[in-house]
Amino acid sequence: MLGREVSTPATIYPRPLMEPTRVLDTDGTLLGEAPIDVEETRRLFTAMTTARVYDTKCTTMQVQGRLATYAPFYGQEAAQIGAIAALRPDDWVVATYRDAAAMWFQGYPWVNLFLGRMGDERGGQAPMDVNVLPPSITVGAHMIHAVGLGWAEAMQQSDRVAMTFFGDGATSEGDFHEAMNFAGVYSTPTIFLCQNNGFAISMPRRGQTAAERLADKAVGYGMPGEFVDGNDLFAVVEVARRAVARARRGDGPTFIEAVTFRVGPHTTTDDAGRYRSDAEVEEWKGRDPIDRVRSYLRLQDAWDEAWEDEIAAAAAAEIEAAVAEAEALEPFEAVEMFGRMYANPTSAMDRQRSILQRDGIDG
Repeated sequence: MLGREVSTPATIYPRPLMEPTRVLDTDGTLLGEAPIDVEETRRLFTAMTTARVYDTKCTTMQVQGRLATYAPFYGQEAAQIGAIAALRPDDWVVATYRDAAAMWFQGYPWVNLFLGRMGDERGGQAPMDVNVLPPSITVGAHMIHAVGLGWAEAMQQSDRVAMTFFGDGATSEGDFHEAMNFAGVYSTPTIFLCQNNGFAISMPRRGQTAAERLADKAVGYGMPGEFVDGNDLFAVVEVARRAVARARRGDGPTFIEAVTFRVGPHTTTDDAGRYRSDAEVEEWKGRDPIDRVRSYLRLQDAWDEAWEDEIAAAAAAEIEAAVAEAEALEPFEAVEMFGRMYANPTSAMDRQRSILQRDGIDG
């Protein structure tokens, strides 16, 4: 009813809010015990740095007209790399258009990610030994696929798990409910990793859910809800390991809310300045996940500028090689699409292929 006084979450839930799990402070000092050793930290720092090089390159290429609309993930590297670090290479990852870092770290080639953004269908075909689905553009729908993959593994008595990545906006989709409900009922080995970056495109989180914490939604589906600082690499690793271990031993799914921030726009066609302030962006830049790990490694005498320069140079070379490979491929032949749906094409598809071969695209 218009004009009525609306109860706030604070009056509905008078309990004090739980603080997110944190292990590494913004200045690089430990707030708890590090879940990984220094060498593993250096490996993950290298991965985050490489992912940021890719992100920066894609943004530049889109401006140049060499890529279609691009969704940057600058600032969300710890949430993605830290979560994947808890997986085995044979575990499943089902992610979105903003999760290139997670997909790549689980084995999806950079060249495929570039091809996908170039509109080349070959970008959506992962190598046979890589258990990563192509990036989902439809918001939330891919979570159902992750549940199905996990369920299939459980039915085959495998201990593989499935991890799915999505944003805070996806938690308002019906697909989210279906995926969470099914996973809870059938106790599937699924890890739901929500990167709460504050905005569903331009809609702030407060405008699309009354929940104080997205992690609280897990209770209604009969699974644990973890609330973690998504810019804290160590905290993400710790929480993700706990969720993966739970799923692997057959105890069911976990929902993880990783609080983070996308420093860039929703996509390269978005003007983020219309719905958030420069001051907010600058505040979050002070919590940069890569800076935080760099500070930690410096305190451990495990970082120097020459080493990072070497990492950045190697990453740039790797990314440029992937771009060159993608741009050097011959144009995709439309008739090839008929061989990418079924191992044995249907009779209808055979007829359609024949028509295309006979008449061409404009026939």
